[in-house]
Amino acid sequence: MMRLKNRLLCAAFAAQATLCLVPADAAILTGTLRVEGGLPVAGAMLSVWNEDKSRKETVYSGADGAYAIKTDFGGKLSVRARLANFADADVELQIGAGEAQTLDLTMPHFASPDALSEALTASAHTAVLPWKDGQERAPFVSQCNYCHQVGNALTRVPRPASEWRATVDRMQGYFAMLSGGEADIVVDRLHKGFDGTPVKATLDYGDAPELAHAKVEQWMVGDSGSFIHDTDVGADDKLYGTDEGNDLVWVLDRKTATIDRYPLPKVDLPRGGRFAGMTLPIGIFTGQHGPHSMAETKDGRFWITNALSSSLTSFDSATKEMKLYPLSNDALYPHTIRADGEGILWFTINASNQLGRFDPKTEKAEIFKLPSHGFWRWISDQMLPTVFRASSWFPEKNLPLAISHHKFFGHTVVASAYGIDVDPTDGSIWAMQLYDNFIVRIDAKTHEMTSYPTPHGGPRRGRFDKNGMLWIPSFDDGVLMRFDPRTVTWENYKLPVLAADEYEVPYALAVHPATGDIWITANASDRILRFIPAEKRFISYPSPSRVTVLRDLVFTQDGRVCNSISNLPAYGTEDGLDSFTCFDPDGGDKDRAAIAAAKIR
Repeated sequence: MMRLKNRLLCAAFAAQATLCLVPADAAILTGTLRVEGGLPVAGAMLSVWNEDKSRKETVYSGADGAYAIKTDFGGKLSVRARLANFADADVELQIGAGEAQTLDLTMPHFASPDALSEALTASAHTAVLPWKDGQERAPFVSQCNYCHQVGNALTRVPRPASEWRATVDRMQGYFAMLSGGEADIVVDRLHKGFDGTPVKATLDYGDAPELAHAKVEQWMVGDSGSFIHDTDVGADDKLYGTDEGNDLVWVLDRKTATIDRYPLPKVDLPRGGRFAGMTLPIGIFTGQHGPHSMAETKDGRFWITNALSSSLTSFDSATKEMKLYPLSNDALYPHTIRADGEGILWFTINASNQLGRFDPKTEKAEIFKLPSHGFWRWISDQMLPTVFRASSWFPEKNLPLAISHHKFFGHTVVASAYGIDVDPTDGSIWAMQLYDNFIVRIDAKTHEMTSYPTPHGGPRRGRFDKNGMLWIPSFDDGVLMRFDPRTVTWENYKLPVLAADEYEVPYALAVHPATGDIWITANASDRILRFIPAEKRFISYPSPSRVTVLRDLVFTQDGRVCNSISNLPAYGTEDGLDSFTCFDPDGGDKDRAAIAAAKIR
């Protein structure tokens, strides 16, 4: 009866339905994805949700439109076929563990211009904003795109100019640093550009054959107010995420799909910590610490930068014990952290343009000033700690912004120490200065510093490959930069965009330890990019979720590249929640091999 029932359910959703027995821990879907008119298509996504929609798995169709997915989901599943420039095909079906079904789906043309426009990426919508030129658009790209997408369904709602003014002012409370004139222009262009008129665009993700080999897994985590900033993978192969908005560490065991939460210790600070004088995303940020970045040392402890409380937290992955280590009150916004080969922690301190060094054995921290590269940046470095301390007496009033000289000169008055990494060839430390457009080499022993200007703006989170080449995403210009410290030379690769007039904002990248490929977040266009250095070729992997904003990328022991979808706020994403997300470049092939073996048996 069960087999007959499933055959009937398959027949209800596809022209043909078949059933065969497979191992009890796996259900299988196979079929062909087509567009209206019957043409099979490559690169379409077939996504499957489990019954309570806490998990989602996705594969991509091959050149013949065929797909195959093996999942441990069972019960009432939601299935969706998606392809750029076409409407989704959605069905629900019942499937039990140890069963297989054939499901062919056809994606229709959009029913209306409005439906097409609603399905487009944020990058397509911001492409219609009426900037006079790239120079006028540049402050908007730099300052308005790092916490969340602009141009997604939540942010592109038509508003009066007065409401856009209030929105831009609020974003400056989140550290967007626009001059008065730049803010006026941004308000005007958003008001005129996001007017509700449907946008027309044809998106081109490319036709890389590698898509057919891949699989994406997602685990929903937190609630609509979560902001899981960074994800790291432990020696135990679990995923750990810092919830910057709610002072939590989330832990995912991928083998059991269980997710646990661990709160950071309370301290005698107001909500917002040292930044209580700023508005911050109040209503979303509820904590005192703002855990941001993390790095694991060989003893199994994760070390977390607490951006808002000027401290570090150690988190023992085995015992779950936490311990706080306060830093100097002048250390404003500890940011990205990495461990060197000797287990020393190095971290950037964003707002005060500093570098931190922490020795877990002695539990002692040292703070070093990074170069200012100019008079106004030097003024900022000297004055900001005092200004922020004084502003905390007036909660949520944004006094540092009200009196800041950036109102006249824009964001370039601060250096903004950001990404950091360790050169594997000599142990030197390299910091990226986001708004200064410099990278700085720090000798790990002597602490001597040497600065190098970057050829493109907005160097965020760079990483070294095993040969000592430093790869850096240019957030402002949408470029992948490669720096050779030995020859002091640069190579630059423009990131592909999906349509004319679009821009891309790469927040972070990581180098695959086995292949050497560079994986890059593409936060304006709902995808992740993979760059193959030997071929100088990009591959675009469309994301199964709209409003995909990714942070640090990490690799599991089995080669998956993982991260957290962390648009601020989480309810602005298509799924309404943050998620741990893992891209497996060979996951689709693994599913096909498992399916073939199951059918042989």
